[in-house]
Amino acid sequence: MTLILMLAAGFGLGFWARGGANETVTVAAQNSEGQDFPLLDEARSYVDEYFVKEQPDPQAIEYALIRAYLSQLGDPYTFFIEPAVAASESDALAGRYGGIGVEIQRNEQGQFVLYPFAESSAALAGIREGDLILAINGETLVPEASMDEVRQALRGEITEGAGVTLRVRNQAETEEREYFVLFAEVLEPSILWRVLFEAPEIGYVHIMRFTSRTPEEFSQAIEELREAGVQALVLDLRNNSGGLLQESIQIAGEFLDGGVISIERRVTGESQLPDEAGGLLTDLPMAVLVNRQTASASEIIAGALQAYERGPLIGQATFGKGSIQRIFPLADSSSIHVTTALWLTPAGQPLDGVGLTPDISMIPDENGRDVELGEAIRYLQQQLGEG
Repeated sequence: MTLILMLAAGFGLGFWARGGANETVTVAAQNSEGQDFPLLDEARSYVDEYFVKEQPDPQAIEYALIRAYLSQLGDPYTFFIEPAVAASESDALAGRYGGIGVEIQRNEQGQFVLYPFAESSAALAGIREGDLILAINGETLVPEASMDEVRQALRGEITEGAGVTLRVRNQAETEEREYFVLFAEVLEPSILWRVLFEAPEIGYVHIMRFTSRTPEEFSQAIEELREAGVQALVLDLRNNSGGLLQESIQIAGEFLDGGVISIERRVTGESQLPDEAGGLLTDLPMAVLVNRQTASASEIIAGALQAYERGPLIGQATFGKGSIQRIFPLADSSSIHVTTALWLTPAGQPLDGVGLTPDISMIPDENGRDVELGEAIRYLQQQLGEG
């Protein structure tokens, strides 16, 4: 935390504080060890004396310096976000925010695909599952746009008449459509569950992300599935890009009867993340669905379940994001994500950049059929028959 505060001072208000219209107060920039940056000061003095155009806003320079510093670390998961995005991120981790109510995914062509929540303002406006975003508020969406930028554009303060104009085209069609979608409160579920219609003895739980509400939703799902008399469970972690670490560990512990869920490797050494004995679902037959978008916290669960042979992983190799980030808020409500640890499976296997190899590999069906779920049903029915 000391490093974070020193960076905020070194690259923050102390570097470039302005007085009146013609007055500039300069304080020498310092690095995290309190040492001067003489070249930066020298360049700054030339700009002050000779630059003929209007200088940028000090905050813009401040943010640029932070981004430049973090980029030199060579870690794509250590980065800076501005206050508006930081606020949206905090709300999203709580599963509640103002927006249009959609899940956004990126296909292999780099296009942004929309999946509206039931009864959301997006669904009510006419947005359909599989719609591609072509433009936002009249601005064509370029391939270089980041997921954070798109998410932020589709969220906003809930005030009368506030919303966003979207031009879309469904993946299966050529016709373009345009809608104005109002911002409304989105209470985003992190889990969907049901008894499988084609196999009523099997329950299905899809964890889409790990938020602060996930453990509560998971308990509700298991209670309802048990009341329905399910004898086995499909845990779907496909397209789950992660979320809150502690919540994912808590969910993993429900399937295990003691042991180590994961190993953390920090600058100070390695430590184990243990599971308390006595999970609620230690004896329930299960299968786990994964794909190339299964990442981070969801890989921690999948890796632990595979290590203890609780159920086969079915699908494709996972993403391989074997690192843990902490979010540090800065003084103006911006924040930085900092990679603070690497994680390994209980067997000590590092997965960063490698991912988990499924026990049963499946090729996604080109016609959109859920072949992975079908394979999980067949496996569990066989297990129940043998029992």
